Amino acid sequence: MKETSGSLEVESFVDDRRMSRTQLLVVVLCALIAIIDGFDVQIMGFVAPTLIHDLGVSRGALGPVFSAGIVGMMAGSLMCGLLADRIGRRKVLIGCMVWAAIWSFATAFVNSIEALLALRFLTGIGLGGAMPNATALTSEYTPRRLRATCVMLMYGGFSIGAAAGGGIVAALLTNFTWRAVFLLGGAMPVVLAIGLICALPESIRFMVVRGWAREKVIAGLKRIDPLFIVSDGTRFSVAEEHVLAQPVKQLFTHGRTRATLLTWLMFGMGYLDLYFLNSWLPTIIHDSGVDLHSAVLVTALFQLGGTIGTLILGRLIDHHPPAAVLGCAFLVGSVSVFVIGGVGASFALLSATVFCAGLCIVGGLIGLTAVTAELYPTGIRSTGIGWAIGIGRIGGISGPVLGGMLLSLSWQAEEIFRSAAVPALITAIAACGLAATNRRKATENDEAPAIGQNAHGN
Repeated sequence: MKETSGSLEVESFVDDRRMSRTQLLVVVLCALIAIIDGFDVQIMGFVAPTLIHDLGVSRGALGPVFSAGIVGMMAGSLMCGLLADRIGRRKVLIGCMVWAAIWSFATAFVNSIEALLALRFLTGIGLGGAMPNATALTSEYTPRRLRATCVMLMYGGFSIGAAAGGGIVAALLTNFTWRAVFLLGGAMPVVLAIGLICALPESIRFMVVRGWAREKVIAGLKRIDPLFIVSDGTRFSVAEEHVLAQPVKQLFTHGRTRATLLTWLMFGMGYLDLYFLNSWLPTIIHDSGVDLHSAVLVTALFQLGGTIGTLILGRLIDHHPPAAVLGCAFLVGSVSVFVIGGVGASFALLSATVFCAGLCIVGGLIGLTAVTAELYPTGIRSTGIGWAIGIGRIGGISGPVLGGMLLSLSWQAEEIFRSAAVPALITAIAACGLAATNRRKATENDEAPAIGQNAHGN
């Protein structure tokens, strides 16, 4: 049992303690949000072949539908990050789950490509708004020594949802129509929203920065350490500048401009590859002579690789220079994507190359999210993550459309995947730029970790 008086710095309070059940609960609940996001993002790629047949449309016509969901996610990231920095992460996360559930249910009853496009956009708003806030909340509840690992494990739920989605969708399509997939996609966020209402706490750091009632801050601290006693005169603080006005402008102040722009570029190129592969990989593999069931399973390996990549890269980022780790990951990912097109219809070789691509590209993007969470103070953290992911979605929007165009031009698989390797290579180069920025910042200020660095100053 401890007692404190004077000033209590909230981040130090979290850093000095072992992970509590409450902190683990936050990571798990936010990971469940990521699982739903990953499942929803991937299901369009899985159901695309049956949708083309059922709705009587061309493969190219589905490109805008893929992109509509990503446009919605971009809008959700930009809007909900700003909103959460005003009213709190918890309220926004609950609202996003309810919103996504409504429109996913509605998608199960569409009969035209136009209605499908509109509903995918609306569903994307909820899911896009949830992820930046889940990332911010996880970051603010975990100690610095484990922060990158915890954020990446949480965000790794995206890969789990997408990978598990392959098996689930394959089973549903065997016994039902594609409509059952979207009914399930609506049911999951409803159940999770109830869990969030009952169990998810608000960020303590956010409450302090926003001047919430003292009793709520103390209650949050006691959820982490029930034996902790705070004296009546104790003041709560956070060891960072308080940024409450013009949050978007603040992304480009205090030496953040170069890191912000490089992060946006990395997200843009990374998401271009991610959503291109998520959307068209099953179709391209199927067109190469692999049966549909096997094509879906190979695509699921892309996300499985991302899950394992999250575990590996999380520990590396916590102990080594984060930008260097990301640069190596995206470089290997670029080579892997390049090779996919040259292995033909071999299930074993396709599985190996797709798995490696997922490990590096999906794992690398999750690692980038963890690094981005450390760029910004509490008052603009959700805005910073939301805008980085939101701007990055521009690349994600381009990916499915580009894939549809290439397929419409009758490009061969080898040509398509060689082209898809380029964005990952650009991301690796941008990571080198971020590493150079880190070194420059470290030289200018040896007393604090450089932008995007871990607790060890790496």
